Amino acid sequence: MKAVLQRVAEAGVTVGGEVIAGIGKGLLVLLCAERGDTEVHADKMLAKILKLRVFGDAHGQMNRSLQDVAGGLLVVSQFTLAADTSSGNRPGFSSAAPPAEGRRLYDYFVARSRVAHPVVQTGQFGADMQVALVNDGPVTIQLRIDPGG
Repeated sequence: MKAVLQRVAEAGVTVGGEVIAGIGKGLLVLLCAERGDTEVHADKMLAKILKLRVFGDAHGQMNRSLQDVAGGLLVVSQFTLAADTSSGNRPGFSSAAPPAEGRRLYDYFVARSRVAHPVVQTGQFGADMQVALVNDGPVTIQLRIDPGG
């Protein structure tokens, strides 16, 4: 499972001209399920995201987690994180989970997020989304939970 986290001052998702989700201060998570990923990987990813210390403390040091600052969590499915660009100029996506499995794991991740954190918003799986954000810092972090381990 892969994710790109962006610490944001605000972020939102629009589908078909309608704003469907938005948060203030928090994390935008672009989430990709890959072949071989399971609920165990999703649980590990969520635990890491919620505890990752990427917010500033009173001294400006990144010592506070999303939970510490009571920030919002905006989760957006992003199968293109599985892109293989090793040959040619067109990315391949064969390592991405098949759509039904990707949706199942995304839905699982979102459900677990809502149990563990009070402010969770989402994109729309499989939709053509416009994601707007004000990256705070900027702070952008890649995470990977290996399917093999």
